[in-house]
Amino acid sequence: MRGRIGSYRSTLLRAGAVAGLLGGATLAVAQSGTPGVAEQVALGRTAYAEHCSVCHGEALAGGQFAPALKGPGFLAKWGNAPLSDLFDYIHRSMPPANAGGLPDDTYAAIAALILSENGAAEPSRVIKADEMRGLALPAPAQAAQSVDQGVGGLSHRYPLPPGPQVPDRFANYTPVTEAMLSNPAPENWLTWRRGHNGQGYSPLSQIDTGNVDRLHIAWAQALPPGANMNEPLVRDGVLYVFGYGDSVLAFDAASGRSLWTYQRRVPQGTPLSSKKTLALYGDKVFTATSDNHMVALDARTGRPVWDVKLTDRPDMRIPGGPLAADGVIMQGLATQAAGGGLIVAVDAATGEHLWTFETVAKPGQLGGDTWNGLPGDQRKGGSVWTSGTYDAATGLALWGVAQTYDTGPLRDLKPGENNDALFTNATLAFEPRSGKLRWYFQHMKNDQYDLDWVFDRVVGTINVDGKPRRVVITGGKEGLFDAVDAETGKYIKTVDMGIQDFIIAIDPVTGDKTPDPAKVPGRDKGTVFVCPHGGGGRNWTPTSFNPDSHHLFVNARDVCMDMVAAQGPGFLTTGVNIQYAPPPNGDGNYGVLQAIDMESGKVLWETRRRQTFDMGILTTAGGVLFTGGMDRQFLAYDQATGKELWRTGVSGVPNASPITYSVDGKQYVAMVTGHGNPLAFGIPDVIPETQLPPVNSSTLYVFALPD
Repeated sequence: MRGRIGSYRSTLLRAGAVAGLLGGATLAVAQSGTPGVAEQVALGRTAYAEHCSVCHGEALAGGQFAPALKGPGFLAKWGNAPLSDLFDYIHRSMPPANAGGLPDDTYAAIAALILSENGAAEPSRVIKADEMRGLALPAPAQAAQSVDQGVGGLSHRYPLPPGPQVPDRFANYTPVTEAMLSNPAPENWLTWRRGHNGQGYSPLSQIDTGNVDRLHIAWAQALPPGANMNEPLVRDGVLYVFGYGDSVLAFDAASGRSLWTYQRRVPQGTPLSSKKTLALYGDKVFTATSDNHMVALDARTGRPVWDVKLTDRPDMRIPGGPLAADGVIMQGLATQAAGGGLIVAVDAATGEHLWTFETVAKPGQLGGDTWNGLPGDQRKGGSVWTSGTYDAATGLALWGVAQTYDTGPLRDLKPGENNDALFTNATLAFEPRSGKLRWYFQHMKNDQYDLDWVFDRVVGTINVDGKPRRVVITGGKEGLFDAVDAETGKYIKTVDMGIQDFIIAIDPVTGDKTPDPAKVPGRDKGTVFVCPHGGGGRNWTPTSFNPDSHHLFVNARDVCMDMVAAQGPGFLTTGVNIQYAPPPNGDGNYGVLQAIDMESGKVLWETRRRQTFDMGILTTAGGVLFTGGMDRQFLAYDQATGKELWRTGVSGVPNASPITYSVDGKQYVAMVTGHGNPLAFGIPDVIPETQLPPVNSSTLYVFALPD
C-alpha cells in the first residue's frame, strides 16, 4: 500500500489476516443487486492495484517495500489469527497514508481477492464486511517452510547483539479499585481531572517553578488525524488516550512505545466526534463511541469485553465521556432534538443497563411543571456534554446539565405556570447503582443567553463560617462560581470573576440569580448587549482546584455579544442571533487566567493575553499551572503570582486538558492537540490574526526535565 515504509509490514499482515479469516467463514447470501463472487474478486483486484500493489507487488507475491500476501509463509503467520482482530487491523491501518479511508465494501473485496489468491475454495456467497466479526481463521495444514518474498525477514547467519530490556507494563497488573479512583497514587492520573473529585491537581512536585523552564519533549506520538479534545489517563506506567475515529491507544508512558490499539468500526455515515475522557475500572478501559455505544476493553490487551448501545433515540451524541463509580459506568448524552439530554448507567462488569435519567423533566415527573406549560414532547435542551465526578464521602455521582436553545416558549412567564425549566443549568447528584436522584441545584433558571452550567463539578473542602465544609464547586459561562453543600446541595456562596454584566442580584440564601430586565433578549427588544458571549466566558476548559490553598484556577474569554433580532427563528428561538463584540473599554487582550480564593471569594491575581485560552488547567504541588492557547502555545505559570514561566509551540490547537504523572520516579507532563471543541471556532472574528491550522492533525506530546 502507498504510504510510510515503516508501516508496510503491518499493512501486509492486516490484509493477510482478512484473507485467512475468510477462508473458513460461512458467508452471507448475496443480496439482490450485489455483485457475485467473481465480480467481487475483480473489484478487489482493481482496488488492490490502486492501493496495495506498489508495496506488496502486482501479483501479491511481495514487493520492494512489503512482503507477500499469499503463499505458505503468509498463511503460516496468520492461520490462527481471530478474524475480528484481523479485519479491524486491516481496516485501521490500510492504506498507511489513508488508514481506514476506504469504503468497507472495498476492504471486503480486497479480502476476497487475497482469499482467492491463496487457493481457498471459492465461496458460494459474497463476503460482506459487517459479517466478519465472530469468525475464526482455520489453522494452516502445516507450517510453512518458505519465507515471504520481497524485502524483510531476519538473517540467522549472525547473532543479534543484546538490546535494552523492554519493561512489561502489564506484568504486575491489578484491578483498578474504587479507593484508587477516589485517592489516586501520586504517580497516576486515573480519571478525568485525575481523581473522582475532579480537582485537576497533582501532588507531584519534581517539576516546579524553579525548573519548569527546562522542560523538553520526552516523546511524542501522532494520533489519528482529526478533532481531539481527550484528556489521557495513566495507570502504573501505561498511558491510555482516545483517538479520532473512535480508537483507543495504549502507550508505555515513559517511552511512547505502542502497547496496543483498538479501532471501532462505526456504521458508515456516522458523524465522528472526539470524547473528553475515557474511564478505568477493574481490569477494563471504557470508551463511548460516536454511534452512542459504550465499549469495555481489556486494559492489558485492548480487546473488547462487551459492547452495548446506550440509547435508540435519534440525534443523540456524546462529546463527554464515561464516569466509573460503585461498579457502574455512567454516560451523559447531548441533543438539540425534542426530548432533551440523557444520563445512562450500565453495569461495569456486564454492560447491563441499570437506569436512564431524562434531564428535561416531563409532565408528571419531578420538575415536570417548570416548563411554562410546554407539552412534554416539545421540550428541548438539557444536554450533558461533560463527564461527571464522584464524591466518595457521600457516595454521590455529580453531573452538570446544559441550557436550552428553545428559549422562546420559556421567556415570558404564563399565569399560573413556572418557567424555571428543570433540569437545565443544574447539578444533579445520583446514587450510581440505583439512579436515585438524591438532590439537585439549579444554578441559573430559565437561561435566555446560552450561558450554560454543564461544566466540571469539583469536590473539595473549604472553610465556611470558620468551619471546614465539603462542597461542590462549579461555574457557568457567566464566570460565576457556585459552592453548594456536597451532601445536601444547599447553596453556600457565589464568586464572580468580574466578566459578566447582566446579573444584578444573587439571593444570599437560595442562590437565585436575577438578570437585568433590560438585558433579556428577544426579537421584540432590538439589539441587546451582554457580557460575556454565549461561547464563554468560562467554557469547555476545566478548572483546577488546589486542595491545600483552596484556590480555584480558571481561564476564560473576555468577549461580549450583541444579541440581535433574527430574520428567521434565530439561534435562540426568542428570535435572536449572537454576534461577537469586544468588551467596553477593552484592551484587546481577550484571554483571561485567574486565581480565586474560594474561601474569601477574592480574585487573587489575573493575567491577560491577546490570544484566548483553549485548554483546561493543571496545577501541581510544584507550584506550577499548565494550560494552552488558541495560538498553539503550551504554557506554564506560577500558581502564586500568575507569572508566565515557560512556553512551547505545538502543531495543533490544544483543546484537551494537560495531565501529569510519573514513571520510575520521573515526572512527565502530557497533552493532546487537535482542535475539536467550540472554543476553536468563532474567535478569529474578534482576533483576525488567529488562524486554525490548515490540517487538523492530532498529536500526543509528553514533556519532562532533562536527565
